[in-house]
Amino acid sequence: MDQDDKCTLFRELHIPGDPFIIPNAYDVGSAKMLAGLGAKAIATTSSGFAFTLGRPDMGNVSRDEMLDHCEDMVRAVGIPVSADLENGFADDPDGVAETVEMAAEVGLVGCTLEDSTMDPTHPSYDFDVAVARMAAAVEAAEALPIDFTVCARADGVMLGAYDVDEAIRRLQAFETIGAHVVYCPMPPSVEDLAKICSSVSTPVNVLCAGKFTKYSRDDFAKIGAARISIGGALARVTHGIVADIGTAMLASGDFSGLGKAMNGGEVDKMMKAGEA
Repeated sequence: MDQDDKCTLFRELHIPGDPFIIPNAYDVGSAKMLAGLGAKAIATTSSGFAFTLGRPDMGNVSRDEMLDHCEDMVRAVGIPVSADLENGFADDPDGVAETVEMAAEVGLVGCTLEDSTMDPTHPSYDFDVAVARMAAAVEAAEALPIDFTVCARADGVMLGAYDVDEAIRRLQAFETIGAHVVYCPMPPSVEDLAKICSSVSTPVNVLCAGKFTKYSRDDFAKIGAARISIGGALARVTHGIVADIGTAMLASGDFSGLGKAMNGGEVDKMMKAGEA
């Protein structure tokens, strides 16, 4: 598939009430494995990628670093790749629009953009600024010769900057300016998530991480979700295993955890199956 075909397929996967799972890969190897396991599309993860560089999440990776990483992922697999591009690596609308254009140039089919500032003293952009930034992103996407999908995120609930009602106000505004998908990660409850899904007609991405991992794909389908992502959860699981087994080895000389390792040949086989 060329980029145009991937973009069309990716857009068509978004069906409210029949969500597809878009796992977030943190490096080329995990991307190939997930593709080999049958993922219809994959997403990147800003936190997972930052961890591979030995850095914390939230604004510690440059735009060039992120886009180079995304291009590596696109070249590695034959399925659509969408990117977690944090806040677009810019405060002003023109900068966000430029990021969208650059994302398309490296072969991505879409991206997720946040309304977060990366400033802990003022975590979210004010409403009008947030909407203007997303409008610029959508305008840039619509000007492209491909169906590039912009997912507009309202991150303030997760960051403690505003409540669910304000998130819905923002998501509805993002829908009005033409965002193709909307997303409010980590609301207080699944009931709030259902309220979010019913508040817009645009496809909704839901995050299955933390307290939401007790729910299944069918549960998310019932509330009207169109896609399910996992954010940096897979990367954190991996780091959790490193921490647990590493602690056992280094603290008490216990190597038993290594006995759970997957066979290297099986890893090779899965990565081969997921190659572009």
